[in-house]
Amino acid sequence: MSSDSTPVDLADPAFLAALAATIKRWGRELGFADVRIADVDLSHREAGFQAWLDKGYHGEMDYMASHGMKRARPAELVPGTVRVVSVRMPYLPPAVDPARSEPPDWRAREEARSADPAAAQVSIYARGRDYHKVLRARLQQLATRIEGRIGAFGYRVFTDSAPVMEVALAEKAGLGWRGKHTLLLHREAGSMFFLGEMLTDLPLPVDDPVTSHCGQCSACITACPTGAIVAPYELDARRCISYLTIELKGSIPEALRPLIGNRIYGCDDCQLYCPWNKFAQRASLPDFDPRHGLDSASLIDLFGWSEAEFLKNTEGSAIRRIGHERWLRNLAVGLGNAAAVASHRGDAAIVAALRARQGHPSALVAEHVAWALARHGIT
Repeated sequence: MSSDSTPVDLADPAFLAALAATIKRWGRELGFADVRIADVDLSHREAGFQAWLDKGYHGEMDYMASHGMKRARPAELVPGTVRVVSVRMPYLPPAVDPARSEPPDWRAREEARSADPAAAQVSIYARGRDYHKVLRARLQQLATRIEGRIGAFGYRVFTDSAPVMEVALAEKAGLGWRGKHTLLLHREAGSMFFLGEMLTDLPLPVDDPVTSHCGQCSACITACPTGAIVAPYELDARRCISYLTIELKGSIPEALRPLIGNRIYGCDDCQLYCPWNKFAQRASLPDFDPRHGLDSASLIDLFGWSEAEFLKNTEGSAIRRIGHERWLRNLAVGLGNAAAVASHRGDAAIVAALRARQGHPSALVAEHVAWALARHGIT
């Protein structure tokens, strides 16, 4: 008799094992590269998380502290939770058009763009559709399938959208190990994937965690442009380019601006130079394909977007969350940093683009534009 016709008995270990296998199969059918299950005891992470908060490493991300230890206690967030169904979904887009004269390897291509002072470097994950929407929709479909099989059950689905220690839960479920850059790593997939989870009251059998394979490697620590990885497995978010360009609402500290380079939304460097990402898997869904040329745009082109164009071009994108004002702030820093390359210092097109925003009504934008012009020797 197939598992789908087996009577529902949530006290029967054999039924639960079959259900877990079915959930994993359904998850793969929905586009997840891997689906694994863990219990929700994260008590071993509480002291480290509190120490991180005490150091102020979360910066302005008040939401990291506002829920207290609930972040490490999923059963307090969703009462009745005993298991997490943890999933990962790769987001690295398919290889670029071979007709384009670019390095064939994605890492070499990203390195080349980071070194191009005119290029606008957007983190790979943010070039396509908002991952929150994609993963939540797929997780909801998975939950609906389970409901169709066993009837109503307790659950909530998340992806980077609630006080949940996603990496710790995914690590416990065996989706990979926590790298020294604090992201999850997988031997056959690197780290270029999103995580999501379903917290549930189903007492499913759990999977075993995997061992760490970072060894003595410190490539991610060395590669970080701002020195945000202050020690293995310890990130000072206040120095992280992703935090500075996305989470920080005000002025970017002047000392850190030159270190940001042309990175205008997020940063991939700690992943780019990780040896395990030679195994990074390509996305199976078209949702993460780049939109509006965000994989090849110039700083000047994006700086020219009006607010209406910004809203139109970022519809359905994670980028929209920072708003047009911070978008211009970030781009002004990138344009200012182009002056670090002699051939671009005082470039007429860059200076003209900055001058066009010099009288911007936002004090935040105007300040960063003035700083950028000063970098080009314009006062």
